[in-house]
Amino acid sequence: MKKTIMIFVMATAVLFAYEPTNVSVKFTAFKTPSKAGVSGGFDAIELSGKKEAKNVQEMLEGLKANINTGSVNSAHKERDEKLVNAFFNVQSNALIEAQIVSVKEAMLVVKITMNHQSIEVPMHYKVNDNFVQANGYIDLADFKMIPSLQEINKACYDLHEGKTWQDVAIEFSVTYQ
Repeated sequence: MKKTIMIFVMATAVLFAYEPTNVSVKFTAFKTPSKAGVSGGFDAIELSGKKEAKNVQEMLEGLKANINTGSVNSAHKERDEKLVNAFFNVQSNALIEAQIVSVKEAMLVVKITMNHQSIEVPMHYKVNDNFVQANGYIDLADFKMIPSLQEINKACYDLHEGKTWQDVAIEFSVTYQ
């Protein structure tokens, strides 16, 4: 009987752990009057949070990412330099902080801090085979980033046909075991 109880206890104590090296933060910004998407991500992301949890939701809650904006990667070197110099550096945004503050079924809330402004952003998420992916949108005006938006619009005026949108699609994914 003791052996059966011990096996049951061990079987129910399965813990999840995230793999901090397998994290991705991506964005799609929009340009031109027809709202063409330009996607990219960041190569330098520092992840912290619970190392073990009883379930995926518990693992996600409190997870924090510090994102170095100088590591922006759109697979186009010239564009990356413009994003750093004519967008992020305009208002001294070297770091974006993001922390998951609540997790419910299929929806989580991430507190994003950029330009000294913290906004709670709802994001839909799904879990597939030890992989979590979340998607949402931010409005640059909420972060008082309009001066940066205007500067990148000037730097890319012809390419953007005079229009750079203030809404940005965001995505993060993390692998866990």
